[in-house]
Amino acid sequence: SYKTELIRRRGPWRTVDDVEFATLEYVWWYNHQRLHEALGYMSPAEYETTLIDISHASESATPALVTA
Repeated sequence: SYKTELIRRRGPWRTVDDVEFATLEYVWWYNHQRLHEALGYMSPAEYETTLIDISHASESATPALVTA
């Protein structure tokens, strides 16, 4: 978790700005590099991209509705 992986591990913090900057780095790392078991060992960003690709592929494979 955020508190365990960042705040407790890298603290104590000198300023609020230090915490805010570290939080921005943590959020980027969490979403783009950290692998999540629940997502099939993909990062959230990679998982989202995969879902979008699958969605677009299924949309293009769906035949258009023809009405008379």
